[in-house]
Amino acid sequence: MLALENLHINNLTLSARGTVEEPGRRVAQKTGLNRSILDAGWGQFISILVAKAESAGRRVVRVDASYTSLTCHACGSRCTRPRQDTVICPNCGVQDADLNGARNIATRAGLGSGQAHIA
Repeated sequence: MLALENLHINNLTLSARGTVEEPGRRVAQKTGLNRSILDAGWGQFISILVAKAESAGRRVVRVDASYTSLTCHACGSRCTRPRQDTVICPNCGVQDADLNGARNIATRAGLGSGQAHIA
């Protein structure tokens, strides 16, 4: 089985420009992020991955992507993220953000330890 976050790529790449009355924040950074997301071809990659997995007889499960890296996999508490690679749980301490997110995705797909609280 493969577990993937059910990302809404179109929503991820929306503009940050805003309006004249309320201009967007960090427009240049958001533009660069959008370009990177679209250049990486996430949607096409996921389509190819799903087709290959299914042709090999593997099941693909898409899980809710909300807070996968900000929820502690061990206790279910909401973490802070001072840096891109680190989350800090108020109960469990410092953790690797990618590993924490991967454990939450696995749990939501029914593959993990089941320790994370899924709201």
